[in-house]
Amino acid sequence: MTGKEKTGMNRDSSATCEMRGKVAVVTGGGQGIGRAVVRRLAGEGLFIVIADTDGEAGSEAAAMAGNDSALFVQTDVADESGVRTMIERGVGAFGRIDFLVNNAGIAAAHLGPVESLPLEAWSRMIAVNLTGAFLCAKHAAPHLRASSGAIVNIASTRALMSEPDTEAYAASKGGIVALTHALAASLGPEVRVNCISPGWIDVRGWRKGVTGGVEPLAREHHAQHPAGRVGRPEDIASMVFHLLSPEQGFLTGQNIVVDGGMTRKMIYR
Repeated sequence: MTGKEKTGMNRDSSATCEMRGKVAVVTGGGQGIGRAVVRRLAGEGLFIVIADTDGEAGSEAAAMAGNDSALFVQTDVADESGVRTMIERGVGAFGRIDFLVNNAGIAAAHLGPVESLPLEAWSRMIAVNLTGAFLCAKHAAPHLRASSGAIVNIASTRALMSEPDTEAYAASKGGIVALTHALAASLGPEVRVNCISPGWIDVRGWRKGVTGGVEPLAREHHAQHPAGRVGRPEDIASMVFHLLSPEQGFLTGQNIVVDGGMTRKMIYR
């Protein structure tokens, strides 16, 4: 199968028509935001290479996307040989790579006081959240240059603001923002590179094995946001599609905050 053979149709916009049949790698695509990105891109007619450490979650996401449209490769993005193999298998299956979405990451932000933070915990979070994005970009770059493709990195509003005891997570996500503009400078003009910093995104309904609804969040959770609600994975997936689209050909090196306005809200006690 090659990327040229994709003929499914979901929307009629010019962006969809231009992107249909292209190939996207989505890391951490098994659950949460990554799964929503997989679903959105597959629905737009793209082929998807799903990279995830969780075999069950990755297989579920591939089945949701359509097994003819998606390839799951169990991958630890912190392992360079595994990343190289994942990229090679994606090219072997679909003939090309046009887009890379670096979403894989360790989500646990609180690892305890800095005085007692184990070096191993710090190193693992940096390895997965930051080095993993670098490795995927490194090995996808030749293919992205050839296709004049694009990268979207997923950071966090924690790159811009913090709670106590989140040094490793904040540093990893701040590194993603910096890596984004560095890659944009290095890979341009052939490859555009942008970044999304999500705020509070409720991913409970996008976890593996979840088939029904989840308990609604309390009204006060939604009320904290100037937009009036907590974010959904679909919000981030929509922005990913927007940033990958050739219609955004003048946009590169940017960090787009998608947080319902929370980082712009003044809070007084």
